[in-house]
Amino acid sequence: MVVDEIAKRHGLALSMAPSQVPDAMIAKKFSDPGAEALAKAAPLLVAKPLTFMNRSGDAVAALVRYYDIVPTDLLVVVDEVALPFGRLRARARGSAGGHNGLKSCIERLGTTEFPRLRLGVGRGDARRDLADHVLSKFEADERSALGEFIARAADAAEMFAAEGIAKVMNTYNPGATDPD
Repeated sequence: MVVDEIAKRHGLALSMAPSQVPDAMIAKKFSDPGAEALAKAAPLLVAKPLTFMNRSGDAVAALVRYYDIVPTDLLVVVDEVALPFGRLRARARGSAGGHNGLKSCIERLGTTEFPRLRLGVGRGDARRDLADHVLSKFEADERSALGEFIARAADAAEMFAAEGIAKVMNTYNPGATDPD
């Protein structure tokens, strides 16, 4: 959803990635004069793996190789059940922390040295299977706040592109001053 929001903001259309990058949709723009926040961040590449979460590292690693991206210039955005719904947490590097998508990215990239943005989706009912929770629809109260949550996450991703992960961490992590 965050990738879709960024693509929409910048008039980008997601399309199938080159054949050397399997299982991903990408959108790229090499100049964006109307986007002041991203003026310093050309070229802009947003991608959405089409694989299962636990195989997303395949698409991410292929994108990194194909476009010759330095891992520190990559922002991996994932859902996070350990954070309450609506909370954002950014890190410059680190372990997978139990997240299968990050585990896949770490394995395929061969490093933990890439920024990540975790989007809190909450744990839900502890009696419910975790996979069922993350694949289900949001609760009614969450759906009403979802648009704002996605917009904040997209703002954080754009901030990363323009100003780096330190600025994102100082702005959006728990305890940071709310950007609004």
